[in-house]
Amino acid sequence: MQQRLYPLGQQDFPGIINEGRVYVDKTMHAHRLITTNKYYFLSRPRRFGKSLFVSMLETIFLGKQELFKGMYIYDKWPFEPYPIIKISFSNIGYRTMGLLNAISTELLSIAKTHQISLESKETDVGNALKELIIQLQNKYQKNVVILIDEYDKPLIDYLDKANLHKALENRDILKSFYSVLKDADPYLKLVFITGVSKFSKVSIFSDLNNLTDLSLADAYNEICGISQKELEENFVEELKAYDKEKIRKWYNGYKWDMNGFTVYNPFSLLSFFVNNGKYQNFWYTTGTPTFLMKMCREQHLYKFEEISINQDELGNFDIENLKIEPILFQTGYLTIVRENPLFRNYILSFPNQEVRESYLRNLLDAYIGSNRLSSSSILEDLIKSLQTKDKTLMREAINMAFAQIPYDLWQRKMNNITMPSYIYCFRC
Repeated sequence: MQQRLYPLGQQDFPGIINEGRVYVDKTMHAHRLITTNKYYFLSRPRRFGKSLFVSMLETIFLGKQELFKGMYIYDKWPFEPYPIIKISFSNIGYRTMGLLNAISTELLSIAKTHQISLESKETDVGNALKELIIQLQNKYQKNVVILIDEYDKPLIDYLDKANLHKALENRDILKSFYSVLKDADPYLKLVFITGVSKFSKVSIFSDLNNLTDLSLADAYNEICGISQKELEENFVEELKAYDKEKIRKWYNGYKWDMNGFTVYNPFSLLSFFVNNGKYQNFWYTTGTPTFLMKMCREQHLYKFEEISINQDELGNFDIENLKIEPILFQTGYLTIVRENPLFRNYILSFPNQEVRESYLRNLLDAYIGSNRLSSSSILEDLIKSLQTKDKTLMREAINMAFAQIPYDLWQRKMNNITMPSYIYCFRC
């Protein structure tokens, strides 16, 4: 099979098209949203194509019709250029210069590109944004398109207990920043905001009460990710070479609407093709927040199949009162598998083998809490002992596993439990 060019890790739509890389057409979703409403929010896990979708929207509003030849939107949109304010919070340097300075610097840079001077104070990012919107509209006599990617990055990066104060500080800055958008309505063409999570008490979900949340909307279940139909239409030759059912088991399974189709993780799927059909945990290894593992351990949470959660809880969570289940859902470690209509509850489970295997292995490492040992080495010894019927090796492996559990945790949990005699033997 001839190696094709895959857009692995690429988020620049024009670059992907100009380089002749594989692109799964998502312009039908773009056309629907830009012709239906004005204000949108979309939550999806990392590496699911949010940034690429934002880049595609930017290209539409830059009027570059030639890049959409053969796609759904090509002859359905006038492709007139509009002034655009695009900010990706993963790229503005808030960690080094602070969020307030980072936003101010980004707004000044956009203004300079359009030869506009801002009179607002650098610390007043809300009014600076509104001033930039008005000046752009006046200069080009067209309403402004606002594209915000990964709005919650300055919050997610500080969710561990030691840095929670920083997340709260950044939340207040974002509240001030987004609060001006509603009053700027006469000057706006489109507002599209993406993130991994929908945090409560951030003004885009309170002051902007006309914001349409696409995250759990049935019509936009496949706005990111790759459906089975899209896989079979865009990767015909690949499916001739590899086991279609095994690919589905490893990388499919994500769903944001109860009645929608499941989709593949695009990063894992493309990584699989790039690596000539090797089944590996591609998406998981790109980074799992350590605070998730710490929260699971602190809450003694290890059962992730058949988790029941109210539908209202899935859509948001509060920085000051974090609940692990909504976080696991919004970050992509759990997905909807069915519904309990009596209680308006969703049942959540792991989406596929990649996530199940990787998450449980890393969670076990977190429970073991050892820099010297890993879950892999202990599991290997257990499997080897079973294969060779080596009782001594099995006893040593189990002893080693139990030995890594902190004594106060073991004692607190086991004091009132009658354990089998062989477990006491292993602890001796």
